[in-house]
Amino acid sequence: MHLVLPTNDHLDSYVAALERGWSADNLRPEAAQEELAIIRADSASFLAGMEDREAKGSPITLPDGSIVKRLPGFRRWLWDGEFCGSINLRWQDGTPELPPHCLGHIGYTVVPWKQRLGYATLALAQILPEAKSIGLPYVEITTNLENIASQKVIEANGGVLVGPFTKGPQYGGKPGLRFRIKLA
Repeated sequence: MHLVLPTNDHLDSYVAALERGWSADNLRPEAAQEELAIIRADSASFLAGMEDREAKGSPITLPDGSIVKRLPGFRRWLWDGEFCGSINLRWQDGTPELPPHCLGHIGYTVVPWKQRLGYATLALAQILPEAKSIGLPYVEITTNLENIASQKVIEANGGVLVGPFTKGPQYGGKPGLRFRIKLA
């Protein structure tokens, strides 16, 4: 498995995953249908939006429906001959801090039929050098209390538990865990 820049060569496999009910946005189930509509309307723009280091794209809709300014960032797709999942990196220029509405620098998800193959661990390992290259001294990644698999992925990549926290109202005020990976 390796990370790929989303291109037309990978798009059919991505669309197939969306059509099977997978979504890169695990907090907004409707996001899969929204992405399918965007791809059908203008796949070139959709793919171009996967790399937005200047935050020129559309605002982001949070789980509670509130809309916030997009952060600089990009998405890579996990690929083993077919689409396996997605990982993204986001940041604020000039600081490692994130705004309160952003749960972490990195988010990732693996399609259910490719889980338990170590792909999330590999994807996180592969994106960390890119995080370092943009000047981040560390990344923070959050997970739900019950998501032991994600906690293991983070710890396998050097993540240290910062501690529990309460997600903002945009996320229902639910508890979570915050991890930090130093990029030295």
